[in-house]
Amino acid sequence: MSAARTSRRRFIQCVPAVSYVAGSYAASGFSRTIAVTAAAAAPQANASSAKLDRNTVKCAEQLAGLQFTDAEEEMALPGAIRNLESYQALRQLDIPLDTEPAITFRPYLPGKRPSGRATRNAKLPIARTANVRVTSRLDKLAFEPVSVLSSLIESRRITSTNLTNMYLARLTRYGDQLHCVVTLTGDLALAQAAKADRELKAGRYRGPLHGIPWGAKDLFASKGIRTTWGAKPYENQVPEVDATVVERLRDAGAVLVAKLSMGSLAQGGVWFGGTTRNPWAPDSGSSGSSAGPACATAAGLVAFALGTETRGSIITPASICGVVGLRPTYGRVSRYGAMALSWTMDKIGPMCRSVEDCALVFNAIYGADGRDDTVVDAPFVWNPDVPLSSLRIGYVAKEFETSLTRPTATSTLLKEALEVLRARGAKPEPMELPDFPTDAINFILSAEAAAAFDDLTRSKGIDRLTEQDPGAWPNTFRTSRFIPAVEYIRAQRARTLLNRKMDALMSNYDVFLSPARGSASLPIANLTGHPALCLKAGFVNGLPQALMITGRLYDEATVLRVALAYERATMWGTMHPDLGKLGT
Repeated sequence: MSAARTSRRRFIQCVPAVSYVAGSYAASGFSRTIAVTAAAAAPQANASSAKLDRNTVKCAEQLAGLQFTDAEEEMALPGAIRNLESYQALRQLDIPLDTEPAITFRPYLPGKRPSGRATRNAKLPIARTANVRVTSRLDKLAFEPVSVLSSLIESRRITSTNLTNMYLARLTRYGDQLHCVVTLTGDLALAQAAKADRELKAGRYRGPLHGIPWGAKDLFASKGIRTTWGAKPYENQVPEVDATVVERLRDAGAVLVAKLSMGSLAQGGVWFGGTTRNPWAPDSGSSGSSAGPACATAAGLVAFALGTETRGSIITPASICGVVGLRPTYGRVSRYGAMALSWTMDKIGPMCRSVEDCALVFNAIYGADGRDDTVVDAPFVWNPDVPLSSLRIGYVAKEFETSLTRPTATSTLLKEALEVLRARGAKPEPMELPDFPTDAINFILSAEAAAAFDDLTRSKGIDRLTEQDPGAWPNTFRTSRFIPAVEYIRAQRARTLLNRKMDALMSNYDVFLSPARGSASLPIANLTGHPALCLKAGFVNGLPQALMITGRLYDEATVLRVALAYERATMWGTMHPDLGKLGT
């Protein structure tokens, strides 16, 4: 027998024993092979009745990549048994899903907390819109940006009620075909639209989101309306409160028309209703857990949407569906009322059809709320006239080069994007990302997600999730049971080192450019909490390609400014998918 096979057999035999150490039997763990072997090797017993011995500790060492002496294992055994008793007692404690751990991540380094105060909903300088023709066919306005729709409502050329009915009709017609709608909120939407119209008639105008229909990723709590998290176990969950972002958009006058699809428990594009489709290519998916908001915005089913990102779930679906996705700095927007996946990585941001729309929506939702202690009350100063020549702009050089792994057409588009910005006064400089083993600490997300849904894992509720393959949450949650707390904390300490490297890099640049898909900067910036935005930069084989702009902490304004310059200099933002291929 080979050494590899011998090692694998010993590892498999250790799985049930290590599960006892963790206090939960994981027969369906790493793979079907291991599951079957483990089931045959040991009875499915509760950990409380399992006999722990030194061999159990030895197996746990193998999973942790450690090696102790026989004497050290014997000495550690009583402590391991005491820990197991503590785990069992702890699991009897009812901990609500929205309970934060007693640790907080701050993306800024010591002494660099941003100063100033947020002035949420301050009036922003927005370009005047060209005259838009309004006919009885309001669906002709479906792809117009918020800035245009807002001017039409403010001038009372259209009513919020009529606009809302138009989007509700499109959601009804196309939502099921695209698998992007979980719940239509028709009654609420029409009531909010009627209120918006009454207020406008009475002379009260709340601002540019007044009367504008929007859609929410279905992990934001909406009082009295089911919030499913895209997962069968929570299909009938109805919260008693609104998320902070839902409250703030309501206060800004926006009209909630739909809860939009998301990958089960915020992973991928598959939910219990199917796979969210890409309106540009209906036979393919929208990817990323904010698939529904990206799809619905691109398809003209809502004026804008809100999504979330932990490791790419705004940027990836936004780039695939060809919309503008803004991932703000970690701690910019309150997560109160939003499903927790990773307490130290979750972020909330707008998904829109234009850069200015992202600025308008962000302006309404950012800032402290007294509920989410990670939120820093830093200002957002939007100035669309900052000359690009005054900004230090970098680009990840090797990611703009032609390679065997990226089509030449995509590389050409990226290089053309640099030329477009140069023509607008920018002076992009080649740069390199920090040299850091980012992949080695990516399990921070998995560990926190497994902790968030530990009760669901131990109750076997994860067996009801739609996806059950090795890369899906059920297997990840089980696998993450074998991440030692010591290694998790070490990874968080290493994350501090990565923060320092990114802080040093961003001391030389205001923003840097990269492709939206496949860039090494995406996992790095999600770990460090830096803001980023993606927008269309052309098409390859009929599918959108996107440019990503990453900025300094709490400086979404500069990211938006560079994006606006590019958007205004190109035609890509005016191009939208043809839904005729979906039929009626």
